[in-house]
Amino acid sequence: MLRFKNLGSGSSGNATVVQGSAGGRPVHVLVDCGLGPRELARRLGLAGLLVEDLDAIFITHEHSDHIGSAQRLALKHRIPVWMSHGTHAAIGACDFDGLLNIARDGTPIDLGALQLMPFTVPHDAREPLQLCCTDGDVRLGILTDLGHATEHVLSHLHGCASLLLECNHDPEMLANSPYPAFLKRRVGGLHGHLANPVAAQIATAVAATGLQRIVAAHLSRQNNRPELALQSLAGAQGCSDLELSVADPVFGSAWFEV
Repeated sequence: MLRFKNLGSGSSGNATVVQGSAGGRPVHVLVDCGLGPRELARRLGLAGLLVEDLDAIFITHEHSDHIGSAQRLALKHRIPVWMSHGTHAAIGACDFDGLLNIARDGTPIDLGALQLMPFTVPHDAREPLQLCCTDGDVRLGILTDLGHATEHVLSHLHGCASLLLECNHDPEMLANSPYPAFLKRRVGGLHGHLANPVAAQIATAVAATGLQRIVAAHLSRQNNRPELALQSLAGAQGCSDLELSVADPVFGSAWFEV
């Protein structure tokens, strides 16, 4: 069985738990660790988990809302960490006391009941990676923090039954926001964040390969609204019958079975 729960999504901190099980002890991976230790422990508790239940931490890139307390958490609880060489360099090549594993595009990570496949994405970070997760039967795609989807990205999402998908901004709201011009260009650029219509295009592409659920993630509080993201996704070709929901910045999402 494969299931996931977002613990919080947005500029205030990102974290998602993915659980794989195959009859034995479940394996839990924390994808990103943008929350402080106490807040992470609290949200894990609400999900029915302890920090000690985490078997691995995967960091997608070095921005603070994703890496947060990863080093402190890993060292205190002796949790193995995966990140790209570029991400590790970008955070100053800090010491993980033997717990660091270098993740690479297209190189699978085998955690027993759960396998991860990292893939590169276009984002303004040193070497950002996103993930496809599987228990061997079904596939979950995690796709946030990118400006557009390349063919390489779409190929890794092929066959995903569930997708945690960035719907960062509504283009009109971003254009009319009080953000300075340079920040608007950065957010809306090809290496920034996904606009609702672009997320809908990705959903259309993945829907044709067996997609059943989308959880919209990383919504901007200033430049998007949940109803706009859901409207855009529901209007995407082949997506009207999908199960759609939104990950809250503070409360995250429910547990979803893939």
